[in-house]
Amino acid sequence: MEKKLNEFSVGERGVVVRIEGEGQIRRRLFDMGVTPGAEILLRKLAPLGDPVEVSLRGYELSLRKAEAASVVMRPLQEGKK
Repeated sequence: MEKKLNEFSVGERGVVVRIEGEGQIRRRLFDMGVTPGAEILLRKLAPLGDPVEVSLRGYELSLRKAEAASVVMRPLQEGKK
């Protein structure tokens, strides 16, 4: 089952399957390390849902809601990596 990063709940973890979209958003995500195979944990949501804070590759990153909507994820079950 796949879902987009902006649909995740706080504390949910998943693996990047692909980045949708083109141009600057796609390039920016790749430059920040959001690439297929990267494991991401959704740490925090702002009160209105924008931005979202995630942990990946050993650091925290804030993404706009539109950027998070471009990231297609495969959720991981608790206890699995």
